[in-house]
Amino acid sequence: MTTAETSASDGTSGAARGTLTDTAEAAAAEVAASSDTPCPAHSATGEHGYTKDKAAHLKRLRRIEGQIRGLQRMVDEDVYCIDILTQVSASTKALQSFALQLLEEHLRHCVAHAAQDGGTEMDEKVEEATAAIARLLRT
Repeated sequence: MTTAETSASDGTSGAARGTLTDTAEAAAAEVAASSDTPCPAHSATGEHGYTKDKAAHLKRLRRIEGQIRGLQRMVDEDVYCIDILTQVSASTKALQSFALQLLEEHLRHCVAHAAQDGGTEMDEKVEEATAAIARLLRT
């Protein structure tokens, strides 16, 4: 389905959809570029910063996924707009909270490990964390 066909079927403007798609594609490209470089802390410890709380993170993400599925149901059932927007706000807040927790774990694990080692790795991890924070602030 083309963007125009999708826009016609879901009521969004092509410009709005294009902007969201462009933003998502740019974020995916950033993730792909950064994931090519293995984390030295992961190499040294055998785990990512979030590994020790992985089960709790997955449980939390499943809860957020349920909220999103609830949004789909609400739209399908023609629920009042403000009620849907309230649920969107709650879902957004839940994702932002998850992102902040993940960022904290990254700082404590990956960035702290790089700081102990010093050198260019530390600078790279600080730049990477700064860019992640900037992306979070834009949302």
